[in-house]
Order: sequence, then structure tokens, then C-alpha cells
Amino acid sequence: MNAKVERKERSHESILQSAARLVREKGISGAAVADVMKGAALTVGGFYAHFSSKDELVDETIRRTGATLRERLFERLDAKAEADRAEAILKRYLSPDHRDGGAPDCPFPAVIGEVGTTAPQHRAVIGHQVTALVDGLAQRLPATAIVPRRTLAIGLVALMYGGLSLARAVKGTELSDEVLRACRALGAAAARGGKGERS
Repeated sequence: MNAKVERKERSHESILQSAARLVREKGISGAAVADVMKGAALTVGGFYAHFSSKDELVDETIRRTGATLRERLFERLDAKAEADRAEAILKRYLSPDHRDGGAPDCPFPAVIGEVGTTAPQHRAVIGHQVTALVDGLAQRLPATAIVPRRTLAIGLVALMYGGLSLARAVKGTELSDEVLRACRALGAAAARGGKGERS
């Protein structure tokens, strides 16, 4: 691989990292191309050597961050007892650290409202990412839950995205922490057939 190709790949990676950060923090509309390129320490004029449009950048960013999210949520999960897996995922996702901008760095709470209203062109990509998360989660859930695995997985994903969004909206209050705890407890209870979180 020659130096020019390597530089282009490094630049591409920097753009995607900058875009992922901005999309998580500010949503799709807040991730302006100029700001993405500034965050990548590149000039705006270089953008079109990598992407044909902002929509293409956003789609690639969503695909990539969705894959990273699944890796982080499912990491070492198969080593846990099947009955404990949903609770482990809920604790990883619905945590104060994640609410405050830490891992697992999910972009979806910041973008799903926009995709439903002002950015429908990203609906297919969001749909694929949600489906991949639902399918991966369903494979890891116990068959003894109160509803079929796929139904439970869809409900848990909706609870995770909605719960994190609400907790972020009231961040800095006791209610924010209560939202996280309530969503974890409700999800764990559903996964355990109504038995709640283990202490």
C-alpha cells in the first residue's frame, strides 16, 4: 500500500470518528460537514474525496457505530448464564456513565427522533441496525421469558433507547437516575418472567 492510499485511509478513519462523536452529541442535524472535518483536523474541501454527501457519511457512521455498540454490549455475554444476559446488557447500556457520554457510545437516542421526523432518508440504515441488535439479543435471551424471545428483545431495545433518551433529557436530576434504575428493573423483570433484578 502506498503512502497516498494510507493517508487517505487515515483521513477517512478520522472523518468517521469525528462524525460518530458529533452525531452522538448533537444528532444528525448538529453534525455539520464543516464541524466533522474540523474535528478530523482536515479541510472541508477534502470531504468529497471520501463521501458523495453528508447522507452517505451519516449512513456509514450509523452502520459503524451500530456494529461497535453490538460488540460492546455482547462482549463476553455468552460466558454468563442465559438468565443473566438481559440484565447484563441493561446494566451496560442503561448506566450513568453511558448517559453522561461514556461507553458503549450509542448514537441512536440522539438520532431516532430526527429519523422519524426530519431525516427519513436514514430510516433503512436505522432499521437494519435495530434489527441486528434485536436479532443478536434474541439469540442470547432465555426461552422461559413471559413473551417470545424476539418480542422481548424488541421491547428491551425500545426500553433501552427510550430510557437513555429520557435520562439524558433530565440529566443532573434524581429523576434521571431513577429512570435508569426503573428501566433496568423493568427489563430484567420481563426477561426473568416477572421476577425482577437479582440483588
